[in-house]
Amino acid sequence: MGGAPDPLEATFAAVNPFLPRAQGPEAGAHSRGQNTATIGVAVPIPEPFGSELQKWRESFHDPMARAIPTHVTLLPPSEVDRDALPAVEDHLAAVAAAGRSFPMVLQGTDTFRPISPVTFVRVAVGGAECAATEARVRSGVLAREARFPYHPHVTVAHELPEDVLSRAQEILAGYEARFLVTGFALYLHGDDGVWRVRRYFPYGL
Repeated sequence: MGGAPDPLEATFAAVNPFLPRAQGPEAGAHSRGQNTATIGVAVPIPEPFGSELQKWRESFHDPMARAIPTHVTLLPPSEVDRDALPAVEDHLAAVAAAGRSFPMVLQGTDTFRPISPVTFVRVAVGGAECAATEARVRSGVLAREARFPYHPHVTVAHELPEDVLSRAQEILAGYEARFLVTGFALYLHGDDGVWRVRRYFPYGL
């Protein structure tokens, strides 16, 4: 199919990736300066599927496998004024309140090659709902120009040799997972390089 590279994955290589909530410095530490914070918004893939795909990614020797929990990007890493975080949370809460839970089916694989060295699991059902949420998230206080057309997907191999990307695409070609998406999460990047969940936003219905 092809398509645009995942800006979230590309930025991870430079600013460090999402990690699950953990002990350590306060989430949202001053990663980019005293007055800014780096945030991201994503749909976390629930268990057991999240860990399952993360283990597959690790098996392909992707160096970011342990650092990035499985997700579908809604807003790639973006800098905001720290004073604006309450307004960002209010905005995301309003987006979630106006939305409703929806079924998602992950099925089969595809790649962004040759545009970008990424193999991913396809969002076979739920992509339209992700796109609608992404458009609402990227408005108001989070309005910004997208670098690439939005293409919801779940990365399983990134910036690896061609044969490894092909192997990942082949091995997971029959993969399938079905679950209900009940909301999305705001993540913050800390001084320790860790991305932590600042808040989960459940859909209103």
